[in-house]
Amino acid sequence: MDLWLLDQVRTIDWAGARRAADLGCGTGRTGSWLRAHGVRRIDGIDLTPEMLDRARRRGVFDHLAVADVCGSGLEAGTYDLVTTSLVDEHLSDLQPLYRESARLACAGAAHVVVGFHPFFIMKAGMPTHFNGPDGQPLAIETHVHLFSEHVQAALAAGWLLAEMHEQVIDERWIEKKPKWEVYRDVPVSFLAVWRREPNAAR
Repeated sequence: MDLWLLDQVRTIDWAGARRAADLGCGTGRTGSWLRAHGVRRIDGIDLTPEMLDRARRRGVFDHLAVADVCGSGLEAGTYDLVTTSLVDEHLSDLQPLYRESARLACAGAAHVVVGFHPFFIMKAGMPTHFNGPDGQPLAIETHVHLFSEHVQAALAAGWLLAEMHEQVIDERWIEKKPKWEVYRDVPVSFLAVWRREPNAAR
């Protein structure tokens, strides 16, 4: 859903990124991919301490903190790479996210956003879910954001679209999850690379 899309990115020199902010880093899946591809310093924030505990055990982050993706508390204007993976569907409004990433970004920085494809959420109606302490299933509120919402929010924050990819449910998916055969060829996720202009003011 996410790593296959990251592998397709062509407009970012991962090894050339000096400092990355992973907003909504979760268990550190994206952070591990970034470190393996040469990103030198990675700071991560997430709202869930239990997720951060798992991320910390990966040993790839320089700094981890409990914080909101729309108000990370990280240092402004110091990151040449910002990543947000599988987070946007939990936000009712995208504008604060893009404003925060723009605040963190230095001139020429990139913001990589990976998310559930809106068509998949509308087609499958499949929210993020987990079992609570009592074993009962819990669902996290899911919001559908059309691509136009991303474009409007990003442009308003001073980002320009550099690259975009979409992932469909293909043979690789079905080999791992045969029950997803019913979703064959359905778009499941997307990736967008946003850029700050080299002379952009914060």
